[in-house]
Amino acid sequence: MLSMLPCTLALLLLITSDAYAAPHPSAEAGVTMNLLRKPHGRRTVEDWGEWARSHREMLIAKYGGTPPDPPSTRKRASGTNLLVNQNADSSYYGSLAVGTPPVSYNVILDTGSSDLWLADSSCSTGCRSVPTFDAASSSSFKNLSQPFDIQYGSGRAIGVLGQDSVQMAGFSVANQVFGVCDQVSSGLLSSPVSGLLGLAWQTIASSGATPFWQTLAGSGTWDTPVMAFQLTRFVNDNSAKTLEPGGTFTMGAVNNSLYTGEIDFQNIPSGQVSYWILPLTSLTVQGAAVTVPTGASAYSAIDTGTTLVGGPSATIAQIYAQIPGSAPGTGNFEGYYTYPCSTTVNVSLAFGGQSWSISPSDFKLTALSNTECLGGFFELTTGGNAPSWIVGDTFLKNVYSVFRFNPPSVGFAQLSSAALAMNGVDGAIPSATIGSAAAVTAAGGSGGRSSSGARTTRVGMWTMLIGVVIVGSGLIL
Repeated sequence: MLSMLPCTLALLLLITSDAYAAPHPSAEAGVTMNLLRKPHGRRTVEDWGEWARSHREMLIAKYGGTPPDPPSTRKRASGTNLLVNQNADSSYYGSLAVGTPPVSYNVILDTGSSDLWLADSSCSTGCRSVPTFDAASSSSFKNLSQPFDIQYGSGRAIGVLGQDSVQMAGFSVANQVFGVCDQVSSGLLSSPVSGLLGLAWQTIASSGATPFWQTLAGSGTWDTPVMAFQLTRFVNDNSAKTLEPGGTFTMGAVNNSLYTGEIDFQNIPSGQVSYWILPLTSLTVQGAAVTVPTGASAYSAIDTGTTLVGGPSATIAQIYAQIPGSAPGTGNFEGYYTYPCSTTVNVSLAFGGQSWSISPSDFKLTALSNTECLGGFFELTTGGNAPSWIVGDTFLKNVYSVFRFNPPSVGFAQLSSAALAMNGVDGAIPSATIGSAAAVTAAGGSGGRSSSGARTTRVGMWTMLIGVVIVGSGLIL
């Protein structure tokens, strides 16, 4: 739990708004989910090399496919959950509850993918010391007897599709389709994380299932059709613990205490509703403009499940050309660049609206020696119709980010002083507690598809406190 927030605020914080057009929706009592993070620890240069190579290879694989055609799109409560930060901003995860009776599990929160999956109790590989889902313990579980297989580059998860009640942040989807995996590549999961919650659109779901968030947003369950992130920074804190307070994840509203000014929304380009895509329109380094491509070549996926920022080789080279003493990496650091640690690097990005600055602390991934540092922007080659840029937490820690269902868009706002005060502040990790859900949505249909006529019922106050953490080495997604 964040040390600067009273425990009561972490347990219940509900934010509602009648119209999202207002830059500062009103806040009311409700549900809060803590985000936590895990520090990178004392890694050697060799450790960082292995991490850097795996991270880059994972993203190449993750964005190497061609997304399907975009889906068709079709308001009432809100809930915020506190997050956990794991491995010094490597990744962030949260908790949800599955089954009858409900059991909580920690999952990566990933706006760069669309499937929910959990390691199964019968998992034979890659699940050591990881809490697993026991289908036999849930009276509401249904085995759909359909294969599930998802590839992440650093590994894959294989199993079958199931259907059960899933609760998170005060909401419950009665028949959510998800993967129940008995084979997981070694290193893909790191305790206490049991799986992943995809927060992108149905079009890129390997299962074909409507994502948890999309069922809620499309059924009229939320006050406003948005979900929002505020992520903490510990990458520059050498004393950071494995798990630290990570910020907040809000569903159905925005938290006006965490940002100032207006939210600058930019619509997803027509026909690109798959990942959360925005075109990168300007980039400056050390005050100098860097030429960026236009059109589809400028498309960027806004991805909470990615630690760094990846982009086309030519543009990445231009970025480091503005930093005297920088040099391309070799070996495991191929595709990355080093630069003098004595240099303070200032980078700003714009996506059709305001320009947003990245803290020099976030640009500096790590020090490889007393004089040589590793940059947080790296070369990335994506495939098919996947976006050319993958914009991860190196950028997202510097803004309040809002993902809007209708119209499909992404918005950014300046972090408030209260949000900034959470950076680097050690605190207790929130634990999940199970309560009654604020709103229940029935997602019908088979084969991983939810019904278009979802049913919503108000059933009382949700009192589940969720811990979100950055996973292990940040190899996900």
